[in-house]
Amino acid sequence: MEINELTEPERQVWEAFPRGGTVDLTAADDRTVRARVLRSLLLAAPEENGEIPALRLRGARVTGELNVHSGLVRCPVSLRDCEFEKTVVLYGAEFRQLTLSGCRMPGLWATTLRVDGVLRLNDCRIPGAVALSGARIAGALFLSRTELGTPAAADDDGADSPERPESPLKLDHATVGEDLRATRLTVYGRARLEGVTVAGLVRLDDARLLNPGGTALHAETLAVGTDLHAMRLRAEGRVNLRGVTVPGQLNLGYARLSNPGGVALRASSSTVSEFWLREVAPIVGAVNLRRARVDMLFAAPEVWPESVRFDSLSYTTLAPALPASERLDVLTRDADGYVPFAYEQLTAAYRHIGDDAAARTVQLAKERRHRTTLPLYGRLWGHLQDVTVGYGFRPMRAAGWLAGLLLLGALAYGLHPPRPLKADEAPGFNAFAYALDLLLPIIDFGQEKAYAPEGGYQWLAYLLIVAGWVLATTFVTGVNRAVTRN
Repeated sequence: MEINELTEPERQVWEAFPRGGTVDLTAADDRTVRARVLRSLLLAAPEENGEIPALRLRGARVTGELNVHSGLVRCPVSLRDCEFEKTVVLYGAEFRQLTLSGCRMPGLWATTLRVDGVLRLNDCRIPGAVALSGARIAGALFLSRTELGTPAAADDDGADSPERPESPLKLDHATVGEDLRATRLTVYGRARLEGVTVAGLVRLDDARLLNPGGTALHAETLAVGTDLHAMRLRAEGRVNLRGVTVPGQLNLGYARLSNPGGVALRASSSTVSEFWLREVAPIVGAVNLRRARVDMLFAAPEVWPESVRFDSLSYTTLAPALPASERLDVLTRDADGYVPFAYEQLTAAYRHIGDDAAARTVQLAKERRHRTTLPLYGRLWGHLQDVTVGYGFRPMRAAGWLAGLLLLGALAYGLHPPRPLKADEAPGFNAFAYALDLLLPIIDFGQEKAYAPEGGYQWLAYLLIVAGWVLATTFVTGVNRAVTRN
């Protein structure tokens, strides 16, 4: 392009480029710069000896289509607060450093983009899609305070279109060499981050991901080098974190997750060191944490919705520290019904902190829940074990029952001694020993064989014998179960 073909704003940009100077057209009467002028600079950059060329432009209105499809741009590019007439096309292009902060554009098509340094897209307003699928960014990626899509697009269930993209943010299978920082990001529609690899941290604090009735965040198999922070996140629609890997914190503190009638949070098969749900508003919608592995899970009981899936969820520490009775109700909400593993995992968490009493409470609740799945005879036997010895986790109950029956028998037979079978051979009658002889099936004091009660006292003897056998059997069964688990 000849320099005599340029307008005054374009001439300023052309002349500043070889020295890397900045041209600010924010307050200019004429802010128009043709896209083909910028393209010529980027792909056939004029140079001056001893200078480092760079395109630094602020406040321009770029007309036409800026198309650098598969181009190699060797200089840094900074376009700030610019307005683009058409979608910016950077498909397959390679840049050293790229900044498009504060820009307004219909869309950004940058699939398989390569950036040797940092890519900045802060403070942008893009009603269409930002397509960065398969991008390779050696430095950090910034999307803070950017707004993608439109509210109308978030309510549209149709397929992608330039006017209403279903996925305004397409970052799937991209690689980011440092951090992904997107604080206060707003996305109307689906944010796609599946298969993304971020060497540093991901920060989505104060972000708004709005796709009611659909998927707000699709981040399956996202791999993070350190932490994933999404404090005060507002998500309307499903948050899908299945299979994510976070060696540090997955922090959703103070977040609001809502997807009525569907799954609000899915983090199944994920691997997380610390999963924080501190001060999170009660989740609206189901939660699926099946097969997830977490070292520390911070979640108060009131966070969980009425439908959860915890089968094979494993964790070492559960916070905040609460009595077992406050956490047991959550396990009854599992959509899979009775899940033994969930009770065993909660038991292990209490044993890990040395709270054996709470662990026994959880085990007792597990047996009671299991009882509801048994046939009638099994439920009756379970009720008997529960009332007598608490399935072995309350062994002192058996001692109480035995003491009560022993006292009853001693008083009854002390007031009305039974007749001796052989008066000349019978030992002296002892009401306490006689009642103990009836209750304990193993011990023999010689009283039971020497005396024969009559009438109602004979039926009392039968009751004491049967009760003794039942108590002894349930006590041994329950204690054996508890000892085996320990």
